[in-house]
Amino acid sequence: MNDVDPRSKFRIVARYDRSAEIDDDFADAKTHNREKVELNEKAREMAERFSNRSLSPALLTGSVRLTDFSVFFLMGLGIYFWHVVPVDGFTWQYMLLTFGIGLLAVTTNHVADAYQVQSFRAFASQCGRVLSGWIFVFAFLATLAFLTKTGGEFSRIWFGTWFALGLIYILTGRLILNLVVRKLTRDGRLQRRAVIVGGGKAAEELLIALESQPDNDIQICGIFDDRDDDRSPPMVAGYPKLGTVKQLVEFGRVTPLDMLIVTLPMSAESRVLQMLSKLWVLPVDIRLSAHANKLRFRPRSYTFVGSVPFLDIFDKPLADWDNIAKRMFDLFFATLAIIVLSPLMLATALAIRLESPGPVLFRQKRFGFNNEIVSVLKFRSMRHDMADPDAKTVVTKGDTRVTKVGRFIRKASIDELPQLFNVLRGDLSLVGPRPHAVNAQTQNHLWDQVIDGYFARHKVKPGVTGWAQINGWRGEIDTPEKIKRRVDCDLYYIENWSVLFDLYILTLTPFRLINTENAY
Repeated sequence: MNDVDPRSKFRIVARYDRSAEIDDDFADAKTHNREKVELNEKAREMAERFSNRSLSPALLTGSVRLTDFSVFFLMGLGIYFWHVVPVDGFTWQYMLLTFGIGLLAVTTNHVADAYQVQSFRAFASQCGRVLSGWIFVFAFLATLAFLTKTGGEFSRIWFGTWFALGLIYILTGRLILNLVVRKLTRDGRLQRRAVIVGGGKAAEELLIALESQPDNDIQICGIFDDRDDDRSPPMVAGYPKLGTVKQLVEFGRVTPLDMLIVTLPMSAESRVLQMLSKLWVLPVDIRLSAHANKLRFRPRSYTFVGSVPFLDIFDKPLADWDNIAKRMFDLFFATLAIIVLSPLMLATALAIRLESPGPVLFRQKRFGFNNEIVSVLKFRSMRHDMADPDAKTVVTKGDTRVTKVGRFIRKASIDELPQLFNVLRGDLSLVGPRPHAVNAQTQNHLWDQVIDGYFARHKVKPGVTGWAQINGWRGEIDTPEKIKRRVDCDLYYIENWSVLFDLYILTLTPFRLINTENAY
């Protein structure tokens, strides 16, 4: 039993293998309406309380490391150019030594556990650790210079001034950091926000165990459970029950959650899978509480909060530094694309204006990250009096609503270029699942009613281009199979994202646009 990895069992809910049933679903979809789930008053109150976004501890500690290195390095560099260069001229020895001292100082602080959120809250001990590290670095270098007889090659004023300014930075910087972290802690923004799925005794035991952990960074927002009997009371260990699992999905749309913790026993496998099939569309970590389970797996199958074990079922895509890397990628390449393509966009705007009356651009409501509605910019490709901003009728081959200029820019995807400004604004990413119109339909059927897990493609920001598009899935969607193939590609992209993958898709996009067979 020790060789079992339980995560493989639950990964199946991330695949909606319904090819045998999909045609029946498509035929029956028109009998369904997109259901609006309402939160109760208590859930709305809690959603409002946690409306501000939390700050990832990994981002905070990483930012402090980066700030320390940058300040130490730039401080030494500044003193060097101010005092040494005017007298002795420029040499690379100082540059390399400055870089090495900055890196050694950060490494020493890391070894001393000075980059922990808990230590940021304790000003005295934090300063003691960082000051000790800074003194150690300079004492080590002074000893090394003495033993190698190289001390005379470097300026003592540079060395001493840098050491003194470093002490001042540490004292003032750590005081400011301490005040900031204390405020973030009071506001509840330095904890991972979580909800419990499943109430009763198991949830109570988990909550008591978490509260007893000194390094617990999980803040429970409430409990959701479909059961409405003695097994699931309205209050568990002081935490309120906020609604059902279906209401949890809506709660996760309006509240910046970090984690869902399922407390159902693994023996209730069918019920766990049923719940996960509804919840995996949310962009959060999903963990299965293993606190009360007697069954034990390999240690690497678990993550721990103190001594409380969890089984990892789903991980939030693009978390922490991945999210920052993708944003920097977007800003750089979107800005570059706007500069390079600005003549083409100006020419397109002029051609649209000359052919038919009406605005050059139009906005269309589409699904964005976590099902938020965003206004996407496009060049107008239809006659203004026949516009379909809600995209209720899919454009087909020979569609009379499309102008001559519109037909050309749609085939070449030039009509999508204004979305580069959406990327700069943060509504879209350069690469990701294409944003579909809110009311996009095929034969009067909403796409999310045809494909189970359709909204899982919104766990990341939508993109101007994507994996589905460079694999040939662009243009008209007139069958359920085409919807499924696009969503399959979108989920593959989400699960396999990397900066290099984005660069690969971006590089291939212009070549794939040559094929205009399905673009109308």
